[in-house]
Amino acid sequence: MKYAVVTFGCRVNQSDSLQVEERLLEAGASAAPVECADLVVVNTCSVTATADQGARQTIRRIARDNPRARIVVTGCYATRRPDEIAALPNVARVVCNDDKPRLLHLISAASADSTVSASFDGPCGAAVVPGVAGRTAYTLRIQTGCAEPCSYCIIPATRGAPRSAAPDDVLRDVERAAAAGFKEIALTGVHLGSYGRDLEPRASLVDLLRRLHERSAAPNAERIVFRISSLEPMDCSREIVDLVAASRCFAPHFHLPLQHASNRVLAAMRRPYTIEYYAALVDDIRARMPHASIGSDVIVGFPGETDEDFEALAAHLERSPLTHLHVFPYSDRPGTAASTLGGRAPGTVVRERARRIRDIGRRLTNRFHASQVGATHDALTLEDGSLAVTGNYLKLRIPPGRARNEWVRVRVAPGDPLAGIVVENH
Repeated sequence: MKYAVVTFGCRVNQSDSLQVEERLLEAGASAAPVECADLVVVNTCSVTATADQGARQTIRRIARDNPRARIVVTGCYATRRPDEIAALPNVARVVCNDDKPRLLHLISAASADSTVSASFDGPCGAAVVPGVAGRTAYTLRIQTGCAEPCSYCIIPATRGAPRSAAPDDVLRDVERAAAAGFKEIALTGVHLGSYGRDLEPRASLVDLLRRLHERSAAPNAERIVFRISSLEPMDCSREIVDLVAASRCFAPHFHLPLQHASNRVLAAMRRPYTIEYYAALVDDIRARMPHASIGSDVIVGFPGETDEDFEALAAHLERSPLTHLHVFPYSDRPGTAASTLGGRAPGTVVRERARRIRDIGRRLTNRFHASQVGATHDALTLEDGSLAVTGNYLKLRIPPGRARNEWVRVRVAPGDPLAGIVVENH
């Protein structure tokens, strides 16, 4: 049987899709382009209305271009609106997030092909290697679910309560990925900073990171760089910053969602920090790690956002040491507290605000790139070996002649995109 997996949204979804592919490969299926696949798994996102629309359009296009394909849809949109998904053409099965651990079993129920009769339960083997589906880094979900009451977010309703993988299971998955040849692992979760709070005995993210550091410091350990995915600002403790600054096994890369720089808007969003707290955190990271990349998410057009609120956001970002921004025009999610709020700006105003913040984001990125010219970093080769990504998330074009998934030492050279001069192979 030939399969394809299409993934929308966050790194948690990417990790879930990777496990689906591992199970399908173990069961004897083979990857194929969407237009040639017998089975297509679509892993959806529902963080915005645009994400919902993108999933619907993709499913319709798959059904049109490959009418023989059986389409199985999962993810947050499938969980939130299963009837809408089931009504789309060629959808053979809708699998909610809670049923993802049994996804392969449910696929087999929707399939006449015996090659997908294996269970999705239990630990995976090592069927996926660097390069499968274009992936060089391994995305490892160590936590799912969220209990934070952000007023704009539907994800707690689609992902459920926080659930963490046991530390020993995480370490086993790390060794399995290392044995398969992966040299970078992205640690991800829906609310990553809450890792371990639901476990018995209770654990914490910093405890797990210390164990990963100890693993990497062991004699003859395969070199793995761990990239920490999005952390809420209140969860990025001084202990975590200290560990990342001190240990070579963690990428100097932080993603800390700000969402807004007006304390009034942050309170309406039910974000449990102030702009002063956030600014001090980012300034501390920059002082400790001058080369670190620090990205953020920002929402514009939140209900009640005034011109003054927006200008406070723009002014803060212009002078901040952030290195890149993801900008989201507010998207109403029925069922959230924010959907009942008034004071909404017209769509034209929201789009203009988003454009201005994206322009600021480009200036921040350009400034960071300029600051890195001449710096030397370890980097991992991607794609055909002519692209490399550094720990601080610079993507550098390098001369061809290397394979994917090799460590190289590069000096950053100017260019658009940035170039890298290889000074040493590791």
